[in-house]
Amino acid sequence: MVFPKRSQAAMEFLMTYGWAILVVLAAIVALAYFGVLNPARFIPETCTLPSTSGLACLDFGLAPSSASLFIVNGGGRDLVIENMTLGDCSNTYGFALPDGVNHLFNITGCSFGSVGEKRKLTLSISYTDPVSGFTKGASGTVISVLS
Repeated sequence: MVFPKRSQAAMEFLMTYGWAILVVLAAIVALAYFGVLNPARFIPETCTLPSTSGLACLDFGLAPSSASLFIVNGGGRDLVIENMTLGDCSNTYGFALPDGVNHLFNITGCSFGSVGEKRKLTLSISYTDPVSGFTKGASGTVISVLS
């Protein structure tokens, strides 16, 4: 029984493309291993709070053992900032923040990671309205590279 040459051509075709695909996969794995394809590199640094609270994060800085947050009160009423929690770290303030005023809050005594590491942390602010006496909260996120 004689086999036609078509099967040999088909096998050579599959082998050629199989090796080419294997080389491309090896290149992708090498790029991922060395961090070139790390998606965290493309996520921008941000500090966000919900607009419904009236508080906004204007600027921020994140270090391995502390954080600085520049918060503005744009809610139309005076507030008293009671507590801020960033990740697992919490600081108590009791600071009066009038409407339209911004203030630099420092959160210290923490361990956020090591220099150069990108972190996404949950920011929670507990505040009191001095007129009503009600305590409310705002929650957002901080994404930054530790410097």
